[in-house]
Amino acid sequence: MARSDRENRPTAASGAGRRARLGLAITLAATLAALCLCAASGRAQAPGDASASPFNAAPYRVGEHLTYTVSFSNFPTAAHVELLVAGRGQLYGREGVELQAHVETLGVVSAALYALDNNYVTFVDAATGLPYRAQHSIHQGARVEDVTRDYNAPLGDSALAAKQTVGGMSGTYDFLSALYRLRALALAPGATYMLAVQNGATVYNAELKVTGREMLKTNVGSSNAIVTQVHVRGNSEADDYRVRVYFTDDERHVPVLITARHRAGEIRVELASAEIQTAPQPAGAGLAATHGPVRQPGLPLPPGVTPSAPPSAVGPPANTTAQPEAAGAAAPDLPFKPGEQLNFNFFLGDGPQPVGVASFQVRARARYFSRDGMLLTASIQTAGPGQTLFPVNDQINSYVDATTVIPFRTELSLLENKRRARFVVSSDQNGGSALFEDGTRVEMPVGTHDLLSVFYALRSFDLTPGKRNAVSLLVNKRPRLLFITALRGGQILLGGQQIPAVELSLATNETDGNRFNLRLWVSTDSRRLPLRLTAQTPLGPVRADLAIIPTGLN
Repeated sequence: MARSDRENRPTAASGAGRRARLGLAITLAATLAALCLCAASGRAQAPGDASASPFNAAPYRVGEHLTYTVSFSNFPTAAHVELLVAGRGQLYGREGVELQAHVETLGVVSAALYALDNNYVTFVDAATGLPYRAQHSIHQGARVEDVTRDYNAPLGDSALAAKQTVGGMSGTYDFLSALYRLRALALAPGATYMLAVQNGATVYNAELKVTGREMLKTNVGSSNAIVTQVHVRGNSEADDYRVRVYFTDDERHVPVLITARHRAGEIRVELASAEIQTAPQPAGAGLAATHGPVRQPGLPLPPGVTPSAPPSAVGPPANTTAQPEAAGAAAPDLPFKPGEQLNFNFFLGDGPQPVGVASFQVRARARYFSRDGMLLTASIQTAGPGQTLFPVNDQINSYVDATTVIPFRTELSLLENKRRARFVVSSDQNGGSALFEDGTRVEMPVGTHDLLSVFYALRSFDLTPGKRNAVSLLVNKRPRLLFITALRGGQILLGGQQIPAVELSLATNETDGNRFNLRLWVSTDSRRLPLRLTAQTPLGPVRADLAIIPTGLN
């Protein structure tokens, strides 16, 4: 594939491992997998040149927010991608549209293969889609860089001042603007469009060919899709990726699926949610500051995404469902909010050095798999002596109802010593069953939690000392009852602070359900933060402490 700026620098990595990292890095950094190879050139070069084709403004609708999950080889959730049409108006002295993208690797891929957390903002001409300014915030491994690039400036314009500003070739597109320009093409049957993308000082030429239509089944439903194939001229390594892009067969041409072939496994970028935001953020605000979605009547959303009723000044009409809470916002009575990240250090016995680390995150509220929900993620790895003693690298993703925190989909990727396992579970909470990816169906009580969702749900329970709560928990393809008993209130010493907390006992209804003697301390403030977890294991006593203590807990 195309060489990145990072790749041009000397590095000790080489061979297959280097190529594997490069392939995934370029795939993600281009925002939607190998769409990095699909940037429309702004020069009228030949018949079929993308920029010479009619321009469709539908993909540039302000407020459109697309979320994607990226799988790579055996990793079901290798990365997370968000796209947003953030605003339109006089931006940097021109009538333009602001496009934003966020790309982040997750879990095992981030920890062991390629750590990437990039933000992209591109300002494009509202009439042509040509970019005139791009701002990239790059966090790729050890590389941290902010770059501003000016494109297609009118004759006589001077470069806009910036900390690091470089020039782009006249008439070219960057990654992000190219993606939207592709969507604005007619994508006529059998048509071929000449494409190019500028990455740094290099321009890559490619062609996008419309090969047909196909009934496509994805996480958001089934629908007719326009199938396209990408070929890269003069670059056999890039061409070997055999990139395919599937667009919705409507005026918006939303990419619902992108596939690429890699020697280490297939890369799939799949649409997880699509929404229209009625209060788009101001220029430069960033994806983290997005406001809530309201689906407009008659708006052609991707398949499987059902429009909701418009908001009313006097509340929802009779026999209709009120609009969900704003995207990125949890229900008001939940003690945690999207954006919360909790990091823990694990200690064995009285050892002063951590033997493992864990990170828990609450992702944005949006429509996932055609449901109004939140994405909870957890990654757990051993470190230092723990890695030698018992290597662990686990990733858990739980898609939960945004109000009840009951899961409707769970993804687990487990690497524990010599054990490797992958599970994808779809839960039918109304029907009381869970369907595993291997076809196994398990009957379970309505309201059954997974290992991650219960960690968050218990924070909203009544934790008055002496109170006992019971929930159904699905573990190893079998539901069991988890008892959460509030033992006593008090204070614990953590990070040099005395913090008011309540001690909880966690045990199942099995005969040996308390064999690990699990104890969890939760803060008594409104956030109900998990502060410490202890357990008795075959390796000895284990303690997990919250690494960063928020102010105001004591």
